Amino acid sequence: MAEPEFPAFRPRAPWWGPDLQTLRNMLRGPVLTLPPGVAAKRFSLPLTDGSGDVLSARGLLPSSGAPARPDAPLVVLVHGLGGSEDSAYLGVTAAHLLDGGWRVVQLNLRGAGPSRATCRQQYHAGRTGDFRDALAALPEDWTRDGVVAVGFSLGGNMVLKYAAESGGLRGVVSVSAPIDLSAASYRFLDARNRFYHAWLLAGMKREALAEGAAVTEEERRVLPNLKSILEFDEKIVAPRGGFADAADYYARNHARQFLGAIALPALLIHAQDDPWIPASAYTGYPWHGNPHLRPLLPRGGGHVGFHAADSRVPWHDRCVAAFLASL
Repeated sequence: MAEPEFPAFRPRAPWWGPDLQTLRNMLRGPVLTLPPGVAAKRFSLPLTDGSGDVLSARGLLPSSGAPARPDAPLVVLVHGLGGSEDSAYLGVTAAHLLDGGWRVVQLNLRGAGPSRATCRQQYHAGRTGDFRDALAALPEDWTRDGVVAVGFSLGGNMVLKYAAESGGLRGVVSVSAPIDLSAASYRFLDARNRFYHAWLLAGMKREALAEGAAVTEEERRVLPNLKSILEFDEKIVAPRGGFADAADYYARNHARQFLGAIALPALLIHAQDDPWIPASAYTGYPWHGNPHLRPLLPRGGGHVGFHAADSRVPWHDRCVAAFLASL
């Protein structure tokens, strides 16, 4: 692997500070328009746990005018909490990579976006078996040159955990991943995060109750009264996932404990001013202990923001492209 060169991050006006950097994606809204000449294909990816659930993914092929990249890996993009293939950041990343000649799959986790109608169960931050099944179900002509997983926020935690457990990837990238799940959950209880917290929790409740979801009478009773993500994880995620409680769910699934076992190229991107995820999970980690890990920890950028002064393409997308080119 060649050593990639990453640009420095400088914020672009008017997106000053962590909150405006973070809110930029919310203000942008869904990105549904594909670049000219891009071909899209819908994949149905059955899971093997006996549930009958089937994930939905959108495969995207670059236009004929994009650079030819022989032996280039497939890039599988994995959204974060409350997201889907239609999340703004996933669309922007896909467009940039397609322009660069990479094939892309936008994966909808169990119960998210188009996967909601074909799944009774729900994803969580450590449900790596679903990712393993999804990769196995993709057509061989899409995966024959290998796969790089790029996960955002909660999806970043999951793909890092998967890379440590299973390997089998040519590389892995996380962007703004809550690698300490407990710390991230408690950070949302801060008064400064009241807006973010309410917005995310409302989306989680809608997703959990949407048509197709298996919801018990007890869950229907408690869901409307849940006041925090911590309570949602305690009352909904933990029992559904077979965990004793939220603390057990966080302890068994946070990616930080698995980083030392990653034995493939891994890029971890996180802003030190991320309002959702404490930087201490990253700045206090002994990176020198695993040469496969490459942390990029700029002082600014918010949560999956990174709107930079020198390009309209988000800084993290340019870093992902540089990482891919180095493989």
